[in-house]
Amino acid sequence: MSKRAIVVKGREIGIITAHGMDYISLTDMLKAKDGDFFISDWLRNRNTVEFLGIWERVHNPVFNYGEFAIIKSHAGLNNYKISVKEWVKKTNAIGLKATAGRYGGTYAHKDIAFEFGMWISAEFKIYLIKEFQRLKEDEQRRLSLEWNLQRTLAKINYRIHTDAVKEKLLPPELSSREINRVYSDEADLLNVALFGITAKEWRDTHHGQEGNIRDYAAIEQLVVLSNLESINAVLIHQGLSQAQRLEQLNRIAIMQMKSLLGSKEIKRLKHG
Repeated sequence: MSKRAIVVKGREIGIITAHGMDYISLTDMLKAKDGDFFISDWLRNRNTVEFLGIWERVHNPVFNYGEFAIIKSHAGLNNYKISVKEWVKKTNAIGLKATAGRYGGTYAHKDIAFEFGMWISAEFKIYLIKEFQRLKEDEQRRLSLEWNLQRTLAKINYRIHTDAVKEKLLPPELSSREINRVYSDEADLLNVALFGITAKEWRDTHHGQEGNIRDYAAIEQLVVLSNLESINAVLIHQGLSQAQRLEQLNRIAIMQMKSLLGSKEIKRLKHG
C-alpha cells in the first residue's frame, strides 16, 4: 500500500492505493469543515447510505444486502449511529476503509470521497476533483516517460544482442532471408524466456492490434527484457547452445520479475 498527497484549499489530503484502487482520506478532508463534525454524522445520513449502497452494488459482488437493508431502515433516526468499521464489518463494503498504523484514518474510494467533499462544501468538492485529476495526469505522464525510456533501453540493448548473434551465430554467405530468420529466432528466444510465447503466437491471438508483444509489455517486463538482451549476448559469446541459453534466461527472467513485482503482486496477477 502506497501513499501520496494532494493539497486542496491549503490542506494536505492523503491518498492510498490498495488493490489497484485509489482511496482518499476522509479524516484529512474533515479538517476543512467548520464546526465539530464526525464522519459518523455523515454516515448516518439517509442519502449517504443510499449512495453507498448503490456504489457497492455496482462494484462489490459480495456486498451484504441483508445488513444494508437493516442499516438503511435506521438511517436518519436521531438515536442511530454507525461507525465506518461497523459499516464495513456488517456489509462487507469495499468503498470505505478504516485503517490503523502508518496510514491510519478513514479512507474512501475516490467516487465516494468526491461525494463526501460536497458535504464539506461545493467549492471544496470542485477543488478536490481538480487536484486529484491533476495528480493522476502527472502519474500517467511519469509512467509514460518511464515506459518509453525502458522501451528505448531495450532497443539499444537489442543492438548489442544482434551484434553478438552476427558475430557468433551467423555462418558466412547467408542470404538476407536466412540472416533475418536467425535474428528472429534469437528475438523469439527472449520472448519465450520472458513472455512464454513467440512473436507469431502473440500475433495469432491478438488480431487487429498494432505493433508486437513488446509494445504492450509492462515497465517491469521491459526492464527485464533489456537485461536479458545483454545477458544473452554474453551467453552467446560463451558458446552456449540455444536450449541452454533459453533455460538460463527463463530462470533469470523469473527471478528478476519476482524482485521487481514482489510476491503479492505476482499472486494478484495470477488470480486477476
